[in-house]
Amino acid sequence: MRALLLVDLQNDFMPFGALPVADGDAVIPVANALMERFSLVVATQDWHPSSHGSFASNHPGASPGDVVDLFGVEQVLWPDHCVQGMPGASFHSALDVGGVDHVIRKGADPAVDSYSAFFDNDHRTDTGLAAFLEERVAEDLVVMGLATDYCVKATVLDACGLGFAVTVIIDGCRGVEMQDGDSERAFAQMRSAGARTIALADLI
Repeated sequence: MRALLLVDLQNDFMPFGALPVADGDAVIPVANALMERFSLVVATQDWHPSSHGSFASNHPGASPGDVVDLFGVEQVLWPDHCVQGMPGASFHSALDVGGVDHVIRKGADPAVDSYSAFFDNDHRTDTGLAAFLEERVAEDLVVMGLATDYCVKATVLDACGLGFAVTVIIDGCRGVEMQDGDSERAFAQMRSAGARTIALADLI
């Protein structure tokens, strides 16, 4: 079976959100168009407590974009975002959530971030996604979402490492781009790991 994985299509990652991804809302129509083609659709949600260690506000004197050591893992600090139960953590209102079969929430442990849909950033705790997919004999994954250079990249690299066949929809992704070219470098890393990167129009 082939499954569609929608990464973090949440309000706080939209242009109007707390951690805006430029043109992030442009991927919502892509997601809606893709869902019609799949019998299994999984969506992820960042789901942080307000005390999360990735929030710059929880590090006195720090600013978003600073890098710290968070219990042995290098961590970029972010504005408060996708706080559990808050509007920013909700899926974009235009996303056809009725087409989503399963939701994976990640990043709930305040001591470690979770970019990937599969593991926390320290790779000590998994989200249960791999087992969920394996139970349904979903060996091929089509991935899209936000943001290319962080959560999409981490998800794709882990999926490849776990042995899934992975296709990334380029026009279904947008990046944070803290440095110019981060998204293109992320796509290159995904391809090096074995993923295929294509446009929506080329998906067969």
